[in-house]
Amino acid sequence: MTRQTVKPAFPAGIYGITAEKFSVGRSNIEVARRMIEGGIRIIQYREKRPQKSFAQMLEECRAIRALTREAGVLFVINDYPDLALLVDADGVHVGQDDFPVPEVRRLIGPNKLIGLSTHGPEQAAAAVEAGADYIGVGPIFTTQTKEDVCAPVGLGYLDHVVRTCPLPFVAIGGIKEHNIGEVMALGAKTICLVTEIVGAEDIAATARRLQAACR
Repeated sequence: MTRQTVKPAFPAGIYGITAEKFSVGRSNIEVARRMIEGGIRIIQYREKRPQKSFAQMLEECRAIRALTREAGVLFVINDYPDLALLVDADGVHVGQDDFPVPEVRRLIGPNKLIGLSTHGPEQAAAAVEAGADYIGVGPIFTTQTKEDVCAPVGLGYLDHVVRTCPLPFVAIGGIKEHNIGEVMALGAKTICLVTEIVGAEDIAATARRLQAACR
């Protein structure tokens, strides 16, 4: 197994997230393959138990890790540092109620990315202090992608992060092709659209169009 020795840079553009529930019958592996074809440079694997067993998730992540490594695409795993270590992912993304960033760092080492979801200025400041490599900023708009999602934080929090936070960030939550311009106008460089991509009839073409919009 290859072990990276340098922490990867966080890329601008579209941040892809798997969501098999919304991918109209396509597997996470197929969705990841199409995202890569569409030029997406970072993909997060997001699945939950008990919908999938750890064995199923491990099999999927190994396949996606092979695809992303061949294409030079970053691969991040949501919530599960152990799964990230097993497949040698490039990083882990955690939420406010998951393992704290310093504990995740102890597990995965110094050379992998740690992302932390944040929903307000205090959490953004705490993420910097905790040693996160990047933060999630959202949900910007109302979203039904996650069952346990908090209320929208709006564009005001995004503006605060753009002006004050030293960390790279990904804007996420309810972002669609029709409102991505509002997010970009405030200075967001990395943007996540979930259902807009995984539910698209042509994922690769949609990803290419959205990537071009981010330039």
